[in-house]
Amino acid sequence: MAEELTPETPEETEDQPIKQRKNGLYQGVSDELAENMKSGWADTELRDLAPIPQAERTAARRAALSARFPGERLVIPAGKLKTRSNDTEYSFRASTEYAYLTGDQTQDGVLVLEPVKTGHRATIYLLPRSDRENGEFWLDGQGELWVGRRHSLTEAEQLLGIPAKDVRELPERLKEATGPVRVVRGHDAGIEAALVDKVTAERDEELRVFLSEARLVKDDFEIAELEKACAATARGFEDVVKVLDKAEATSERYIEGTFFLRARVEGNDVGYGTIAAAGPHACTLHWVRNDGAVRSGDLLLLDAGVETTELYTADVTRTLPINGRYTDIQRKIYDAVYEAQEAGIAAVKPGAAYRDFHDAAQRVLAEKLVEWGLVEGPVDRVLELGLQRRWTLHGTGHMLGMDVHDCAAARTEAYVDTTLEPGMCLTVEPGLYFQADDLTVPEEYRGIGVRIEDDILVTEDGNRNLSAQLPRRSDEVEAWMAALKG
Repeated sequence: MAEELTPETPEETEDQPIKQRKNGLYQGVSDELAENMKSGWADTELRDLAPIPQAERTAARRAALSARFPGERLVIPAGKLKTRSNDTEYSFRASTEYAYLTGDQTQDGVLVLEPVKTGHRATIYLLPRSDRENGEFWLDGQGELWVGRRHSLTEAEQLLGIPAKDVRELPERLKEATGPVRVVRGHDAGIEAALVDKVTAERDEELRVFLSEARLVKDDFEIAELEKACAATARGFEDVVKVLDKAEATSERYIEGTFFLRARVEGNDVGYGTIAAAGPHACTLHWVRNDGAVRSGDLLLLDAGVETTELYTADVTRTLPINGRYTDIQRKIYDAVYEAQEAGIAAVKPGAAYRDFHDAAQRVLAEKLVEWGLVEGPVDRVLELGLQRRWTLHGTGHMLGMDVHDCAAARTEAYVDTTLEPGMCLTVEPGLYFQADDLTVPEEYRGIGVRIEDDILVTEDGNRNLSAQLPRRSDEVEAWMAALKG
């Protein structure tokens, strides 16, 4: 990684001597070099740009937001870079609320809806092109010669369909703002500081809740993105099956890396940390260390999802026999989870209670646990007391979209206590997990964890499994793996 010349902001480089890094190899810039770097650059402005594909939809989303909070100034930041270590940062991912309302994903951006007589006037505040005159483009750590070209404000207006202004002017404007203001918190400390005497936690939470609930029902653009995410995810699972021999020679990280390659080639990133859990690690629900051994005869629980370039993620789990064949006990447990998932998926339909799919899947698993003698029945007693949860552990699913656990800030009555509508997308993911140290189950069960997860879209007449490209039934999984391995 090349060494930046200076960490200063553009304003600092214009008004102050350039401060070099303590151990930088260049300790200054001559007047001649500074002057030379100002000129001799081609005009790279992009003209006659077409709006982004979702521009009409983001405009409609802003209109709905405007209607909900008339007469109030609304501030939605994209967020800032986060430091990983010293002077390196994590890859930037725009806040979901900002990307949902604008279609933009650039760091430091802020959407502001200012109240007017007819509703709101939207302005997007962005960093403009790097300044060539003051040397920002090559001297600042976030200058374009260091991190790449960004759109001019004019280009951004054409792409997003929103008037654009310089974000560096925004804090002072917000400090002078009058009237009620709401901000989406947790993404931009500078913007929040400018509004500290104008906002309340309660009012800001109402804004966050509204934007969360607005995403419960997906439009056609969003559904297409989720379909794309699921298709890429299915190819990522195929990639993993093809290299399981290499994973056996290394570790779970080979699996993680293999899937990550697909996510980066076909999308923006993974939508969440990949769970590549082999053997007893499958009993750890969020196993993301991925540093364990991959052994023939064990199961691999792979929970992974590709996030598209528009930030919609899949969330799929398959539990695969590493050598391609389930043992009798593995098949017994797997088939029980499959039966539970089938019951859960069947319960997903418009007008059904959101909780129905969870209740249906849990009943099947409770029946199996009673049948196997692991818990004393009757089944209704087991469910009433939640005794099955020792081995089922988690809820059977969640909303899915731009966040893997989408719409998380929604009110309970609008989420888990609501009824399903066409356009909602949720996961159905029952599991059974027998911990390696669980002395209440026979030894042959211990260390086996199974989860099967698919992304289910509620349709007008029922549901559609968006991740159906991947087989689920145990015999079909074995045949699929055998075909991929040739």
